[in-house]
Formats: sequence, structure tokens, C-alpha cells
Amino acid sequence: MIQFNLLPDVKMQYVKAKRTKRLIISTSTLLSIGSVVIIGILFSVQLAQKAHIKSLTSDIKSETSSIQSTEGLNELLTVQNQLKLLPGLHENKPETSRLFDYVTFVSPEGVKVQSLSFDAVTKLIIVQGSADKIATVNKFVDNIKATTYTAQNNSEGTNTPAFSQVSTQLNGDNEDASFRIQITFDPLIFANTQNIVMKLENQTFSTNTGGTQ
Repeated sequence: MIQFNLLPDVKMQYVKAKRTKRLIISTSTLLSIGSVVIIGILFSVQLAQKAHIKSLTSDIKSETSSIQSTEGLNELLTVQNQLKLLPGLHENKPETSRLFDYVTFVSPEGVKVQSLSFDAVTKLIIVQGSADKIATVNKFVDNIKATTYTAQNNSEGTNTPAFSQVSTQLNGDNEDASFRIQITFDPLIFANTQNIVMKLENQTFSTNTGGTQ
């Protein structure tokens, strides 16, 4: 069978152009609809975010108002701040109870201590008492000067003089003597965060065990 194309070329071009036009219009319409949908979604998200932020802001204001209305809030905050300072204050507080152990450790037989004075600011200890003779007081002073210590945090184990600038006021004779000894001490030996080991000749005293060896 033989077919003849009876449409002229102009008519065919017109039909083709019309189809192309419809395709372009359809595509443009779909793209426009899609754009509108996307804009709508973005707008909805923006509205939802604003509503969420507004809700959070309202909650924050409400909680802030509730906290501020707490009775005695300023006092509570003051106490809380003071509690935070307690650990530091405790660490800086000297362990004055060690004074009796140290004096006992360096005291030879025959010494009777009648009074002790401790000043953490001037780093001074004043010992007053009596002894059976002047030689005993001199031995007491020599022990004080010769005493060294090792601190817990001293990894090298260096022996450091525990006392310095020892001055003595002495009265009496070989039968009876009274004394007043002023001593400058190393503050670390009273640090409550440190274990101190005192050494005098072949004897030691540890603040950790509280015993003399």
C-alpha cells in the first residue's frame, strides 16, 4: 500500500509547534506548583520555629521568675559561694595540733614545757619552761636546730631544716634552769595536706602514723 502525506509542510510545522507549546506550558505549570509547595513548606517550618522559640522564651521567663521569687534566694547563693571556698580555706589552715608532737619529739629528758605560743602569720613558736640543768636546755636548743623534715610531695626526699633563727633566754644553774626559746618554723610542716616526717639524728617522727621510730 502506498501512503501519501497530504499535509503540507507548513501545517506540520504548526502542529509540531503547538505540541511544543503545550509541553512547555505543562512543564512550567508543574514547576510553578512545585515552587508554591516548597515555599509553603518553608513558611510552615519558619512559623513552627518561631512558635517553638516563643514557647521556650516563655518557659525561660517563667522559670526565671519562679527562681527569683524563691524566699531567701540571696542568702542561699551567698551560702553556696561560701561553701565553695571551704575546701581552699581548709587546705590553707595550719595543722596546729602537730605543735605538741614536734616539741615532744625534740625535747630531751629533764625538760618541762609550761607554755607554748604559735603564730601562723609571723611563723614564730615560743616555748617556755624549766629543766633540771642548763645543759639540758642547751641540748634542747641543739635538737631544735638539728631537726630536719621531708614532705610527702618531695619526690627527691630532701631533708629540709624544720626550724631556724632560734633565740634563747636562759636563767638558772646546774641544779635548776628556766628558759624562753623563740623559734621560726617552716610553714610546710604544719600544712594539713602534707605528711611530714621529722628527723633528728637516728630518730624519726611521722605525722601520718603519729609515732616516733
